[in-house]
Amino acid sequence: MKFISAIIAGYFWANENRILYLKDNGGDENFALYGVDKDGKNPKCLTCMEGVRTELIDELEEIPNEVIIGLNNRNPQVFDPYRLNIETGEMEMLAENPGNIQGWMMDHAGKLRVAIAIVDGVNTQILYRDTEDQEFRPVLTTNFKESVSPQFFDFENKNMYASSNLGRDKSAIIKFDIANGKEMEVLYENPDYDVEGLFYSKKRKVITSASYTSFKRERHFFDKETEQLFDRLNKEFNEYELGITGMNKAEDMFIVRTYSDRSLGAYYLYDKQNDKFTKIHDVSPWLDENEMARVFPIKYEARDGLVIPGYLTLPKGLTPATAKNLPVVINPHGGPWARDSWGFNPEIQFLANRGFAVLQMNFRGSTGYGRSFMEKSFKKWGLDMQNDITDGVYWLINQGIADKNKIAIYGGSYGGYATLQGIVVTPTLYAAAVDYVGVSNLFTFMQTIPPYWKPMLDMMYEMVGNPVTDSIQFKATSPALNAHKIMTPLFVAQGANDPRVNINESNQVVDALKKRGIDVEYMVKDNEGHGFHNEENRFDFYRSMEKFLSKYLKK
Repeated sequence: MKFISAIIAGYFWANENRILYLKDNGGDENFALYGVDKDGKNPKCLTCMEGVRTELIDELEEIPNEVIIGLNNRNPQVFDPYRLNIETGEMEMLAENPGNIQGWMMDHAGKLRVAIAIVDGVNTQILYRDTEDQEFRPVLTTNFKESVSPQFFDFENKNMYASSNLGRDKSAIIKFDIANGKEMEVLYENPDYDVEGLFYSKKRKVITSASYTSFKRERHFFDKETEQLFDRLNKEFNEYELGITGMNKAEDMFIVRTYSDRSLGAYYLYDKQNDKFTKIHDVSPWLDENEMARVFPIKYEARDGLVIPGYLTLPKGLTPATAKNLPVVINPHGGPWARDSWGFNPEIQFLANRGFAVLQMNFRGSTGYGRSFMEKSFKKWGLDMQNDITDGVYWLINQGIADKNKIAIYGGSYGGYATLQGIVVTPTLYAAAVDYVGVSNLFTFMQTIPPYWKPMLDMMYEMVGNPVTDSIQFKATSPALNAHKIMTPLFVAQGANDPRVNINESNQVVDALKKRGIDVEYMVKDNEGHGFHNEENRFDFYRSMEKFLSKYLKK
């Protein structure tokens, strides 16, 4: 096999001897599925096709030599499901995507029973069939703002467990009569957060817990045995968050992963019968968590009264009560329909180690806070969403934590867009800015999205805006078209092969500033895509960013 610069997007045990992983070339995100023996022998590419992306649909844990994958080889805009034999490489197409299916689901026997479609551009539809020899039929259609997200079938392969926000603001865990498209009962809901994770025991055939994220991950238990297990684990690792990453079929031996805001943690083997813990390995033994910075949950009010949750990381030894007049890096997350969460973030720790406080905020549109919080972001790129970030800066200044003359903004993807828009609309607020693979022109961004995003284009028009009907707004909120307002020192980093945020997005803003005679530090890596993944490139980027921030925030 030819191994060049690539992203390993995921990996897992296919059976007792074989490991499968997804890898692209040069950051193009056309992932192929590879297999290799646990001793590193017999490497084989199972889906290497030029310009084709492989997605994993189901690992089929109970069927050791098969997986279900999706391929867009027939049509680059859609993925057809295939049953793949990982030993022989033989593939069988299970259904032909008519052009609108965005997801496929199997039952516990490994049979393809459910499809999730986008219809009319903005409606989500669940399709179902009793057996694989039947045609799919629609059972529920909703606007994309509301959804029933199937998790898995019940243990008779009849009804389903799902996360749903139908008729409610926060997603709840429900039992769902999928054949008739009707909610049967609510199993658990939280008044403040979306509940989206659900877990079950394969051995005992019961659902065990649901999970949601406040500022940390939290669990609701359906099952006393599982609750007692976590009570025991929390007693052992009371200073850490934890999760179970694997177990044997008897469900009496567990692999436990710990982590915290200051540590990537370790893996342990827990022998439940003998109540014995055996440490397997530290994830990052070269890091001393006692030298790491703490991450504090915070909240502040935006100018319209909306409460914005977030995280404040302070250099070692400081607390929000003792931190005064610090140089600060504002770090809006990407997505934008994603969220920051509590845990170990190497990038944030790097900045804190260099003496910077770091503020991360879950601005409106961030996930996990309900439908209303999400919808407040629609068509608000560069407007209310940007105000949420700006108001976080003012909050830090008013708290006395930030030195108002030493504040930088840095973000990637949407966070890169927010960085550029921040130095357009508040040009004197920031002493420096770092844009990492960020959108700069909403018109050209919409024109260069990957082909497999095209079926969701109408949805993007509703969430981001339509370049025709919202053209006035797009002109006002596209940083590249307003670069004449930028006076903040700027560092831009971009992957040449980025399929999501085309390199032209960075070129536009850099060229516009250079035409004004402004020197912009611009780093382009030819073997990268949407973000830098090769170690040498990451080192180069962070060294350059540290030097850049120090120049403007520590003078």
